[in-house]
Amino acid sequence: MGTARPRLRHGHRPLDRPRGVQPAHSNHGSPQLNAAPADQIRLLDVQALDVRLQQLAHRRKSLPEHAEIESLTKDHTQLRDLLVAAQTEESDTAREQTKAEQDVDQVRQRAARDQQRLDSGAVTSPKDLENLQHEITSLAKRQGDLEDVVLEVMERRESAQERVAELTERVGAVQGKVDDATARRDAAFEEIDGEVASVTKEREVMAGSVPADLLGLYDKLRAQQGGIGAAKLYQRTCQGCRQELAITELSEVRAAAPDTVVRCENCRRILVRTAESGL
Repeated sequence: MGTARPRLRHGHRPLDRPRGVQPAHSNHGSPQLNAAPADQIRLLDVQALDVRLQQLAHRRKSLPEHAEIESLTKDHTQLRDLLVAAQTEESDTAREQTKAEQDVDQVRQRAARDQQRLDSGAVTSPKDLENLQHEITSLAKRQGDLEDVVLEVMERRESAQERVAELTERVGAVQGKVDDATARRDAAFEEIDGEVASVTKEREVMAGSVPADLLGLYDKLRAQQGGIGAAKLYQRTCQGCRQELAITELSEVRAAAPDTVVRCENCRRILVRTAESGL
């Protein structure tokens, strides 16, 4: 006996099946699809690899780092907004302090000029002297009020500076956590993507050994059935939909030729028979 794999062929031996397990033909009356048992079992290997690729895609999408990064990024954004507000307040109070100090300096200079005039003896009129003394007194009070304003602004600025320092530290800490989570996510990506590449290559090799017609039907069903196009018949149960075959369905499967490609009546997936089918 030769070792060459039997080729997929179209037979003309339709099974007499008024109900139960369905032959793998199209809805347009195309001929019964046949494939060697080894090819059908090999299809299960392709299915296993496709399931693994689905699992890897789900794992990549569901990494805990995704939620962690999203939460940390939200915290980081909020802290950044608070930091910007604190920096704006600090900048505003800095300008306010500068303006208040300038006001104090102007009053001090004016008071110094008045005092110099008074001390010089240049003002001899009693009324002018009285007015000058009164202005010096007023300027002294004004200077005191403005210096109080400067102190109040300085306190607010110091508070804003402390707030900026605190928020800067918190932003940096959260950014560090974001960077750490991102590094862990990227490392997981690298691991998963490496396995995806390996499994994809293996899948290509395995799928290349399956007859084109059988693989085409499988891919079509896989797209329609949530990623599962072929299922093992295990202990009289379809592993695709987990439904046990009825007695009449089992009889039809038993009667079908080994190379007949049969499909589950319930889920329409390709049903692959093995030594564990319980037939």
